[in-house]
Amino acid sequence: MSGFSPDWLALREPADHAARNPQLLAAVGAHFSSRPSLTIVDLGCGAGSNLRGTYSALPARQHWTLVDFDERLLGVARERLAAWADDVREQGEELVLSKGGKTITVDTREADLNKDLEWVLGWQPDLVTAAALFDLTSKRWLERFVAALVSQNVPLYTVLTYDGREQWQPKHDADARVLAAFHHHQHSDKGFGPAAGPDATEAMAEAFRKSGFAVSTGESPWLIDESQRELAEALTKGIAEAVTETGHVDPATVADWLEAKRATVSGLVGHQDLWARPV
Repeated sequence: MSGFSPDWLALREPADHAARNPQLLAAVGAHFSSRPSLTIVDLGCGAGSNLRGTYSALPARQHWTLVDFDERLLGVARERLAAWADDVREQGEELVLSKGGKTITVDTREADLNKDLEWVLGWQPDLVTAAALFDLTSKRWLERFVAALVSQNVPLYTVLTYDGREQWQPKHDADARVLAAFHHHQHSDKGFGPAAGPDATEAMAEAFRKSGFAVSTGESPWLIDESQRELAEALTKGIAEAVTETGHVDPATVADWLEAKRATVSGLVGHQDLWARPV
């Protein structure tokens, strides 16, 4: 799976943080509230947004291992976390951040989650987390991932998994066709086999429940208004490019749809958060 643009990750971060399901985040925090410290592995960490969106609910001392396939993004994550922190110092190859009364130690590791999954999870963290990752993976990979977590009794907190819902205003006659073609593209191979796409959260939840874990899910939609026009433009452009790749909608219709969306004043893009833990 190739990396994402640091500019795109920065553009989406405010919407990501606003969309998180507050009830699930609070439940994760409550689960670990008696712990003085916590070790966390963040899969597909990108530029470190998930840490910035999660840290406040977790104990006062945290050790995060940020994992990504893209070495460039790991470097960007270190830079952005250092700039975000109230105070920062280096401890060997690790960063030690102070933020909002929390002490957060961060190390970064490059890994291929296809080849290296069991090695990564073998670090035996207290919590595994990820953001906007699992809709890119296949159902077979998800089953393997869940089995590895269950074998070690490690809980999972994941956010912003795409669930297929989209609503844009103003509407266009081709909305349904464009969305169907986009869903087809979402199921294409992103490096893990045929992607689960919008079915990922339910596939994970089912696998966890069959293994005896307790599972909670909650909606975390992007709610986009006219103040986020740059994000809306980037999203609709990306959708149009993906739809064009499928060949399911003729290029002229896609172009007309995209031009109409330049006037977008609001949009909803559906996501799901999931919290799975041993009983």
